[in-house]
Amino acid sequence: MKIAFATQDLKRVDAHFGWAKNIAIYEISPEGHHFVEAIQFDGDLKEDGNEDKLGPKIEAIKDCAILYVAAIGGSGAARVVANNIHPMKVNQPEEISDLLVKLEGVLKGAPPPWLRKALAKGQERSFDFDE
Repeated sequence: MKIAFATQDLKRVDAHFGWAKNIAIYEISPEGHHFVEAIQFDGDLKEDGNEDKLGPKIEAIKDCAILYVAAIGGSGAARVVANNIHPMKVNQPEEISDLLVKLEGVLKGAPPPWLRKALAKGQERSFDFDE
């Protein structure tokens, strides 16, 4: 499962989704995680009501199951959710590595329903009623 992090420094979740200079993407499983890529965004990213800047970010994370952010606006959150990505807000800047370790622990146990749904993203559902 891929996880995206809105970050200014590539080390912490410390950015509003719309203003983020970087999106760091990791692959995670109960056994561990690894860095996939960092996508940089240029231009005027400050809060201005310009929804056009969200398009490239949504496209960059479209195959991710979860997006960690420091903050996200209502329309940005709606667009993220519409792409079957679960936004997670952190209350204060948190180390990406710490969040990954915590998430691995949850994956090893009994993940909550929203996380089980996120894990199934991109997988074909199969219903075998004969068993």
